[in-house]
Amino acid sequence: MKDFLQQKLVPFVLKIVNFKSIQAIKNGMFYVMPLTIVGSIFLLLANFPWAPVVNLLASLGMIAPFNQIAGATFDIIALVAVVGIAYEYCKAENLGGALHCGIIALASFLILQDSFVITDAGLQISGVLDKGWLGGKGVIVAILVGLLAGKVYTFFLKRDIRIKLPAGVPEGIANSFSGLIPALATFVIAAAVYGIFKGIWNITFVEAIYKVIQIPLQGMTDSLGGAIVMPFAITLLWFFGVHGSSIVSGIMQPVLMANTLDNQAILDRGLELTVANGGHVVTQQFLDQFITVTGSGMTIGLVLFLVIFAKSRQNKTLGDLSVVPALFNINEPILFGVPIVLNPLMAVPFILTPVISAVVTYFALYVGLVPLFSAVMVPWTTPPIISGFIVGGWKTALLQLIVLSMSFFIYLPFIRSIDKHNLAVEKAAESQQ
Repeated sequence: MKDFLQQKLVPFVLKIVNFKSIQAIKNGMFYVMPLTIVGSIFLLLANFPWAPVVNLLASLGMIAPFNQIAGATFDIIALVAVVGIAYEYCKAENLGGALHCGIIALASFLILQDSFVITDAGLQISGVLDKGWLGGKGVIVAILVGLLAGKVYTFFLKRDIRIKLPAGVPEGIANSFSGLIPALATFVIAAAVYGIFKGIWNITFVEAIYKVIQIPLQGMTDSLGGAIVMPFAITLLWFFGVHGSSIVSGIMQPVLMANTLDNQAILDRGLELTVANGGHVVTQQFLDQFITVTGSGMTIGLVLFLVIFAKSRQNKTLGDLSVVPALFNINEPILFGVPIVLNPLMAVPFILTPVISAVVTYFALYVGLVPLFSAVMVPWTTPPIISGFIVGGWKTALLQLIVLSMSFFIYLPFIRSIDKHNLAVEKAAESQQ
């Protein structure tokens, strides 16, 4: 089985996850992370769950500036994503001018938008952009445009179809002129798409994609099936030695962020954040705080066994080395030290634990035992329980404690078997010596 995994399945999985488009999406979405984390700080302060703090900030005139920061970060994630994805795609080709490629993608994304808004009174105001389409509602189009701009740019440069300047011209200027033809082609494509959708259906391409693809995709992700598929995919990829959380999170982050921002929009309208009011259960916090918390596979239960109950010296040492990283959601020492990677025995609890956590969490959120998540988020290294309290209050922290406690009992029979085996090996080695 090990030979089959290493010689057949692992190369196949690596080939899929290393597609340039998938890597560009994953790496490009990382540029959104600083905005969402910093924006979450000010969003939390502006909506602090203790009235005296809110009243104090209001008396100092800080609520409006804090909301301004939150809006200026969360409401432009599609703009940042389109630049980041195109940049990473072109960067991977090593043809130069990756930043120019990102700027071309940004302009193309704006070409697909209306440059006016219609007021409730029916008046048309020109020269403005609707920020709603620059944030969570535009992320799918941002992905498509980022990849298209990257492909068009590299298509021309690989074939040396560019405006060439004499040797000695500064590299920045040369790259700018090299990007003129790809920019022209990309802009023409974007303008043609805008004209077709606006002329035939009186709707922008961004709005069409949102209605036809993004809303159904958000609905699929926000289902119990979607909640189960994510942890299964993450742990399955890790089983093959591929960084599953990075791959899946990078691909799913646009949709999960859209769900998160939709939830915040419900609160901004003054409504209660519930499923009945259109709230989403599966958001970015769902993934970070209940699927990959303490590391992929939620291995904190395994670590606790190694630290407290393990009898073999190998496992005790591994537990001591792994406990502190696990508290900050880092578990590579466990994945490769037990090991879990390419270990069929440990694959069972490794996959099962986050799937069970996802099911329990989904129903707890769906029925209202735990509040749905707003746009408040924390860095991925925030320790469990603390992260739960920040994003959802004491009920969320308690739910984290429950599912993490479950992980100990799920891993227990499997790691105990390995510990007995390692102890027997150590005793045999001592006897031989």
